[in-house]
Formats: sequence, structure tokens, C-alpha cells
Amino acid sequence: MEQYYTDERNVQILIALLKAHGIKQVIASPGSANVTFVGSLQQDPWFEMYSCVDERSAAYMACGMTAESGEPVVLSCTGATASRNYFPALTEAFYRKLPILAVTSTQEESKIGHLIPQVIDRHQQPSDIVKCSEHLQTVKDEDDEWNVTLKANRAILELDHHGRGPVHINLTTRYSHNFSIRELPSVKVIHRYLPHGKLPPIHKRKTAVYIGSHSKWKPEDAALLEAFCHAYNAVAFCDATANYHGKYCVNYNLPACQSIADTNKNPDLLIHIGDMSDEAGMVGTPKEVWRVCQDGKLSDRYGKLSAVFEMSEGDFWSHYVAMAKEENGDDSYLMSCLNMEKRILGKLPELPFSHIYVASRLHDKIPENSVMHLGILSPLRSWSYFRFHPTVDIYCNQGGFGIDGNLSSLIGASLIHPEKLYFGVVGDLSFFYDINSLGNRHIGNNLRVLLINNSLGAEFLLFKQTNIITCVNDIESYISAENHFGNQSSVLVRHYAEDLGFEYLSASSKEEFDKVYPRFVTPELAEKSMIFEVFTHVKDENDALKRMWNIEIDKSLKGTAKKVVKFLFGHEGMNTIKSILKK
Repeated sequence: MEQYYTDERNVQILIALLKAHGIKQVIASPGSANVTFVGSLQQDPWFEMYSCVDERSAAYMACGMTAESGEPVVLSCTGATASRNYFPALTEAFYRKLPILAVTSTQEESKIGHLIPQVIDRHQQPSDIVKCSEHLQTVKDEDDEWNVTLKANRAILELDHHGRGPVHINLTTRYSHNFSIRELPSVKVIHRYLPHGKLPPIHKRKTAVYIGSHSKWKPEDAALLEAFCHAYNAVAFCDATANYHGKYCVNYNLPACQSIADTNKNPDLLIHIGDMSDEAGMVGTPKEVWRVCQDGKLSDRYGKLSAVFEMSEGDFWSHYVAMAKEENGDDSYLMSCLNMEKRILGKLPELPFSHIYVASRLHDKIPENSVMHLGILSPLRSWSYFRFHPTVDIYCNQGGFGIDGNLSSLIGASLIHPEKLYFGVVGDLSFFYDINSLGNRHIGNNLRVLLINNSLGAEFLLFKQTNIITCVNDIESYISAENHFGNQSSVLVRHYAEDLGFEYLSASSKEEFDKVYPRFVTPELAEKSMIFEVFTHVKDENDALKRMWNIEIDKSLKGTAKKVVKFLFGHEGMNTIKSILKK
């Protein structure tokens, strides 16, 4: 019977990536758990196979081979205690910095601890035998395939990352007897580049930079980014907390959520910089992603990562600007994006009294050279639709992305520069979660807190959550935590704020808001810090978001019908209607 590759997808992916990364020397020890791996390798003449019965000797053989050849060597063993015999030689390899990839095969992790023969726990490794350890699970769906591919790339790249050394992969098998796969799958190979190495070229294609949450920009780095964008006809899609306000900044949050087809989305190459961002999906689905970060980690937000540049952003821009110095600059992509942004902002709908309405009125009135802290979800989204003055620094606790600590972070920042105004925007749940921080005796007169109080977690009741949460009855009682904290009491926050020495402002309508907000955004330091409580209702919040997402809609009958069905019934409702029409 002819034998080819196993049908176990995780094994196929690992083998394909070994070949893609140029690793061919393998020392195999006998066993049953590694049959699908070794049986696939031995029929592929590309690999140089060696046999060794004793795993301890096999690992020491690998030390000798890699020290002599300079090339990585793969070890393969079965389950049970076989892998424990690798420890002495892997310790040697760790301290001698020898690139050995120990692949230990195993049954499903779910069998650990259930008295099943030859199943041992390999979750933790001694700190000085391998640089990293990854588990490649059975592939059951696309998410598993992405995860296995990413982890296999990460393990292989770690063999020579910050110096060489041994790495461990725990490879699950289901003991498949099917070796009928004639060709390995096409796999995504991820490369890591260092500052002084040879970097890949950027061929002429639609290129964009996405800037997630970012610290303050050095002027020279911002200038290099702009030189890069001009040289490659690129744009910089910016999160609200990107803190880049230069010529190539594109505030794409509002255009991206429109239903009309948008040819500016889905860049061919997306260069991803910055940290965590809730709005990263606004650029659509890029064909390829390069991640630029000094930690060199394989952070694959879009599932399309092909390269990681372990270097400063300044080094990255400098290199590619130098490579493009013979090319003519072109800003046509920028002009296209800015024209779309301008067109949509020019058609803003009449909004009900809501968080988005408040943001639409205040975004350009926040005083120059002040600092804004946005709470997660609604504050971050609502204010991201608009541009601030370029001298306003914007931050958000997007790292852990929780509602706790927004006020405390704002207060801590305000203590650094008491002469500067610090604004914060939070919802009622976040406000009351962290309310004790307002009693801190170090608070000065430079704090301005905007509290959007709708007496629940409105996020869970918005139309965009239809497929995730709103299929559950009585969401208000527990999931969105309705009617806590005084149920929009008109005096609760007032008394607390004033007793602590804050100036208190409030509004429950557009008319009241228009009378009060000028005081809140006055550019001079007032005698006291301020708390501005705005009372809204979830129905208006939902309606405002719908209107913002439908400034430009698909004008075709088919598109309109789809949009209506989607809004009324969600994705599941659309699928149900489709199934009915087919009958």
C-alpha cells in the first residue's frame, strides 16, 4: 500500500512549516504516539532521517549534530516517560544555545489525570531546558488551524530568537491510520526581521498603517511615518488613542461602519503598530499584515500575519524611506480616504439626546493641550467617530479592557501636570465601580469628569449585539445590571460630588445640555474640579448608533432588504429566512 502524509491536520501543518523554514534533520525514537508524525516524515525524501532507540542518546546526538552542522535538529518521541529522557541533553542544549526542536507526541490533553496509560502532563517545563513550549492541538475548525499555525511558527522562530536554543512542541495525535494525503497544505509562514538584517521589499500595492493605542509620538518618528506614507502612497488609519494627528491620519471609524461598499477597506498590506485597540477591525480584512514591535511577538490580530519586525517604529520607517528614495511620492490613497470621511461627516443625521450626540457637540471644544481619558466600549466608540484638536492627547484603559479603574487612571494622570486640564468620559457602571477614587485627597482643580448615566450597561442592549446577547430574555435584570446606584437619581452624584468639593453640572435634554456644557469645557482652570452628569436612555442610545451606521446605505433594493432584515432579526434571522425561501 502506498503511503503519503497523515490526514491529521496539525501534523501536516507542522511538517509543512518545518520545510518552509528549511529544517530537515530529524532523529526519531520508536513509539506509537508519534506514528503519524514519523510515518509522514519518512516518506518525504526532503527530510534527513536518523533513528535512535534511547531518547536520552537521541537528544545528545542532536546536540552533536547541530553543533557540528549549525542547523536545527528535530527530535521525535512517543508518549509516557519518553520525553523525560530528553531533559539532560536539552539542559546541555539550553546552556550551549543549541537549536533543537523536541517534538513530543501525546494523546488528547483531556485525558490527562484520568488514569489512562502513557498519558502524562507536559504543561510545565523546567526553566532551563527550553526557551519556549507550545502545544499543537487536534484541528477541528478554522480557529484551531489558525492557532496551530501561529504556535508552530512561534516555536520554530524561537530556535534562533535572541540567541539560539532548544524549543519544545507537544503534538497531539489521534492515531489516524490514514496516510493518503499526497500534498501538504499551503501554510502561512511567518518571518521575523531584525533591524540590521535584510528586509523584504514593499511592492506597489495598496498599503496602510494601522495605529492602535499608542504613547506620545516623538516628532522625528511622526515625520518618518509621513515620509513613508508619501513614498508608498499609504495612509495611517488611527484608533482614537493613536495620538497621531499628522497629515496622513485617517479617522476611519465612521466610514468603516457604513453599509455601502467601500473600496478603501481591505488594504493589500497592513502595517500594524501600537497596542490593544477595540477599533482595529475598522480596516476590514487585509490580505497581508506586517507587525512592527520591539518585543518581536507574533501578535496576529487579523489572522493574516506574515512578518514581524522586531525593531523600533523609527528604524522601520527609516529603512523603507531609504529604499523608496528613488520613487515619486503619491497621496491619492490619502485623498480618497479623506474625501470619504469628509463626505460622511458632512451628512451627519439628527441625533437623539445620547452619548454620541454629546460627543458630536464636544469633540472639537475640548481645550487645546488638554488630556482626554475615554472609558471602554461606548465612550471609546462614540468619541472615535470625531476628530479632536491635534494637541489633545487621548488615552483609554484598552490593555485589560475592563470597566474598573477608568477614574483612578484619570486621577493618577492628572496629578502629574496640575496646570493642565484632564477630561474623562465614563458610563454609570464604570463610574460607580470606581467612585471611591473621587475621595482621594490629592485631587486638584484640573479634573473634568463626564458621566453618561443611563442606569444600566447600555452596550448589551444595542442592535449590534443581536447575535451575541439579545437572544436572552430579561437582559436588563442581570446581564446589563439595570437600576443600580439610585436608578438615575438626580441628587445622588450631586451630593457626593459637592460634599467632596467638586463642582457639579447635569443635563437631561439637549436644551439643558446646551446651557451647561460651555462651563464644562472652559479652557481656564476653575476653582474646583467638575463632574458633569448627563442622563440618557438606552432607546435613544440605540437609535443614535443606528443612525450613525446608516449615513450611507446600499442604495440597491437587494442591499436595502438585507439591511432591514439584518437590523430587525440579526444574522440568525437572515439565515432562517434564507432557509425558508429555499423550501
